[in-house]
Amino acid sequence: MLQEENTINSEKWIDNYADYLYNYAIPRVNDSDLAKDLVQETFFAGLKSAKNFQGKSTERTWLVSILKRKIIDYYRKINSNKGKAEVRMNFYDDGENEGNWIEERVPQAWDNQSEKSIETEELRDQLERCIDNLPEKYALVFRLKTIQEFETEEICKELDITASNLWVIIHRARTQLRKCMEDNWFNN
Repeated sequence: MLQEENTINSEKWIDNYADYLYNYAIPRVNDSDLAKDLVQETFFAGLKSAKNFQGKSTERTWLVSILKRKIIDYYRKINSNKGKAEVRMNFYDDGENEGNWIEERVPQAWDNQSEKSIETEELRDQLERCIDNLPEKYALVFRLKTIQEFETEEICKELDITASNLWVIIHRARTQLRKCMEDNWFNN
């Protein structure tokens, strides 16, 4: 239901949207504390820009769009030279959330078959290693587009690349991933 006026009800944001936004952020950043921080930053940014809310969408949709921007900004920061010096993050190598971003994408049938759990974990780990071996820009674009499902236009704008360049990078990343998986998974 769209807002009838250009007003928002920020007093109810935590009750109404915190869980939804957190669940949106967690598979995209693979870090519970970071996801919580991004949700808080989203609420803060929403309060600061409340006067810009035009009521053309629901509050939730508007907040999700702010959260998407926060996630993109986070990845831009950690992938810039300055950001690499400032941000240190366990990037799927270890910890309690290791590889959860892949588990979120595994087809439901695989999750329900306990006999496949070891094979699925090994496949996930190998795919993770293959993605980590991609050139940095390829891995970033691949994760944003294929895993995190960001829109092409959003990625191009944030990374200052053309759509054609994005698809070349995706194609090359997939080609390298296929070769890596063939060499290290399917032929073993």
